[in-house]
Amino acid sequence: MIDTHTHIYCDAFDDDRQQVIERAITAGVSHVILPGEDWACIDRLHAVQDAYPDYVSLAIGLHPEEVQADAPQQLAALRPLLDTHRYVAVGEIGIDLYWEDTWRDLQMQVLDTQLRWCLACDLPAIIHCRNALDEVLEIIDGLPQSPRGVFHCFEGTRDDIDRIRQRGDFYFGVGGTVTFKKSAVPSLLSTIGLHRILLETDAPYLAPVPHRGERNEPSYISFVCQRIAQEFALTPQQVDEVTTANAHNLFRL
Repeated sequence: MIDTHTHIYCDAFDDDRQQVIERAITAGVSHVILPGEDWACIDRLHAVQDAYPDYVSLAIGLHPEEVQADAPQQLAALRPLLDTHRYVAVGEIGIDLYWEDTWRDLQMQVLDTQLRWCLACDLPAIIHCRNALDEVLEIIDGLPQSPRGVFHCFEGTRDDIDRIRQRGDFYFGVGGTVTFKKSAVPSLLSTIGLHRILLETDAPYLAPVPHRGERNEPSYISFVCQRIAQEFALTPQQVDEVTTANAHNLFRL
């Protein structure tokens, strides 16, 4: 299994990061992708990759919840790194209007800029979209060509899946919410199709059942894999094989 979205570089793992990675390996997690959130996390990202170079891949970007007045300066600092280091994606980027829309227009501008980086650098996008699909698709429609990427932690509708697919080569990230009792995600899996699903944890957030409410970690992705397998009437190994291939295809691991 590949955890295509985990934040184990953050301070929630400072006391036991080595043990967290050892548990992930024991659970069958062969690789992890760490998406950045802003300029401030760059040193942490690289420190984790330097410690585990064969196990960790990185993405960089300005997270929509970090978009404020200093966004132009942050983008100016981040962009040159794409020319000097190997990253597997631009992310985590997108638009988030769940709590407020104060920075809506700037978030749209920042997303447009970073999706153009994807096109210029031939990298996929890791897209965070919360209460903002119309805005995200508007930005994609304004690009000279559609980027490829993944809609991280997807929790939309069947209609949303169709609208996203009309825009191009996109995958859908499925994490711990698929195990939640009242989640609508299981009912969407057949519409998405296994060949468009990526496994992710979003650790330390959104821990799956039976660890809901705890700090999430990559080893818990096995519960996500098992729930998806149940929905498709497949074995976890079959889901592992297909989703791992999906991750390799998108991120060119």
